[in-house]
Amino acid sequence: MTCTFYSHETGFDKIRQIVAAVLPAAKLTTGKEGESDCLQIDLPGGFLSKSSTLLIKYRQREDTTIPIANDEEGDIVANFRGLYSYVAQLPCSNEMVMTLFLQKITTLNSEFVVDQVQGKTKDLTLLVQQLAREFDAVLFVQPGTEISRSSTQHFLDKHLNLLLDQQGRCNVSTLDVKVNIQDFDHTAIVLVPEQTDRKARSEELLTTRHIKINKHLPCIESAAETILRTPNEIAQRVTVLAIANLVANDDMTGEEARLYLETHFLWSLVTPDERQFFANPTPERKRHESWKSEGIYTLLWSIYKIDELPFPDVLCDLGSVEPGDYPINPDQEPNEFINSITTSRSKEEILDAADLYYRLDWACVDARINNRDMEVIHPGVVYERHYALNWLIRYSDQDWDDVSCDT
Repeated sequence: MTCTFYSHETGFDKIRQIVAAVLPAAKLTTGKEGESDCLQIDLPGGFLSKSSTLLIKYRQREDTTIPIANDEEGDIVANFRGLYSYVAQLPCSNEMVMTLFLQKITTLNSEFVVDQVQGKTKDLTLLVQQLAREFDAVLFVQPGTEISRSSTQHFLDKHLNLLLDQQGRCNVSTLDVKVNIQDFDHTAIVLVPEQTDRKARSEELLTTRHIKINKHLPCIESAAETILRTPNEIAQRVTVLAIANLVANDDMTGEEARLYLETHFLWSLVTPDERQFFANPTPERKRHESWKSEGIYTLLWSIYKIDELPFPDVLCDLGSVEPGDYPINPDQEPNEFINSITTSRSKEEILDAADLYYRLDWACVDARINNRDMEVIHPGVVYERHYALNWLIRYSDQDWDDVSCDT
């Protein structure tokens, strides 16, 4: 039997003590494997039983005294984020339990695997019960084991009751979610009607378009929490992107782009990734960069050069933009365009778009990981616009090259 424990609680020594209490005859050997602490549990055979070996691999977050931050890195944190995404896309017969389950995932600090590597340990179920209770854990279990409660992969609560399986079955009515008092951010701003209303409008639009929604996705930041990029920043960024787009479409060489930007004193605005692109514009990089036309379109919309950001079911047409509204044209110096931009759309308008594309992007990711075609919207268009919108609202305060589109 192999099962994985997920817990807010921590302590490799605590695991060792529980094992020693449940299996007093076992020989316990500790070790390391990468970032994991390992505990090998060897039990001798008897007259009618064979020897057996269990292996427990344990790891925890580097700093468990603070909640997981958006920019926190590490394999275990990436695993927790993947777990959240996996659970969020599952159906569930109990909406309240699903909400509590997702909340519990956000509090996780540790994970450990119990693996029967040899023989069959007589008191394994008792050991699993003790570990689950002491760690207030959620267990990920395969079908066909002694503790299984479903014919598919599934999750159990600390009492080994079915929490959720792949068909959405749930046999519990509630779930404990524990957070240490020091983990609370007492300066955090509670959700305001603006945020919940924005989420509701986005979900209503997706519903009318028959696009799957995830009601467990959180609200994005409020206007009070958001500092938009300045009109000047937007104008500078869209100008550099427009030059890169010319290179991507073979209307300019990388060297010509560099000279043009240097001549107009714009080279300092070019990101490290863009500098690499201009230095070596390979066909693959050109294809990648050509998608940024959707980002250009989105940024032009944000500074009123485009009236409306259309639904993302078709590619944008930069050729439809009036020459005077485009950063690069033969009748205007690029700095004239940049200096002419003094205003941008309101926080509310841009946040409305950011919230919508956040939820659209989730639907695209959900379709991809479940091997379904997304026919109602174009995933590439959605991603690039989501990317540009996250940059506009300073999501996680990331620079252009580093913008993340978390879903």
